[in-house]
Parts: sequence; structure tokens; C-alpha cells
Amino acid sequence: MSEAETLSPILPDDIESAAADLLKAACDADVKLATAESCTGGLLASLLTDVEGASHAFERGFAVYTKDAKTEMLGVSSALIDALGAVSEAVARAMAEGAIAHSRADVALAITGYAGTAPDDEEDGLVHFACARLSGTTQHRVAHFGGIGRGPVRISSLRIALDMMRQAVDRN
Repeated sequence: MSEAETLSPILPDDIESAAADLLKAACDADVKLATAESCTGGLLASLLTDVEGASHAFERGFAVYTKDAKTEMLGVSSALIDALGAVSEAVARAMAEGAIAHSRADVALAITGYAGTAPDDEEDGLVHFACARLSGTTQHRVAHFGGIGRGPVRISSLRIALDMMRQAVDRN
């Protein structure tokens, strides 16, 4: 696999390398990938489609920034979002599982969090990740990036997402 072409100028080398490695592993294992992104706004999907030769590994991406998008596109319960908030472990898991259910992917990664300043009663830089496998359990991670800013939170989120997806591909 080659490097990310259009995103390359803004990405650290380790992220480009991790994306290429993930896509190669997915291609070698004949595993299809999907993403469900809120606070990263499709950045992970963009990265995975930016690497030439990955079209048979990346199946689709869902950019679901609003509650309505999460419910309509992924089937996440609005009651769940109302009860626990969009930035929660349960919603991240529901997003990943919804991406599996609404795609032909074998592995789906969901990201939901506060890339920038969080509401008053929430934590700046709090991000939940969930990775679902078509045949397997859904894994969860949480990151507490703090008030480092939108860009750095989104870039740091890519590292975690790529790592989780690679682990899921390797287990597939």
C-alpha cells in the first residue's frame, strides 16, 4: 500500500504507516472495514480512502455528527442518547454495532466525543471508541485528551482507532 496522498501533509508518519498496515492486513485477510464517526467528522474514513489500493478493504463510512444522524443512519436508539448522552460508552458501542448492521463490513470502528470544548458539565477531550466485529464482541476504549484542541484530539483519535481496527482484523 502507498501513503495517504491528500492528507499526507498534515498527518504524522506513524498514522500514515498504521493506516497502510491496517489496509494491507484487511486486504490480506479479505476483511471489509467501516467507520461511524462523530467528533472526527469522517477524518478516519478519509484517511482509509486516501491510501491507493484500499477500495476493496474499506466498505463505507458514516459521518454521524447529530443525534438524528446516529438514529437514522445507524439505528442508535434516541432514548439511549437522551439517557446517557451521545458521548458515552453505550452510544459508541451502538454506533459500531449499527455500522456493522447497516453495511457489508466485517469490522466497524465508532468514535464519539468532544474534540473541542465540551459543555459545562462534561470533560474537554473526552472520546469514546468502539470496535465491532461481524462475528465477535464489541471492544471499547475511552481517551481523556484534555483541552489540547480540536485538531490534536482528532489526530490522536486516529491513532487509537487504527490500533483498535488492526487488533480486530488480526482477530478475525
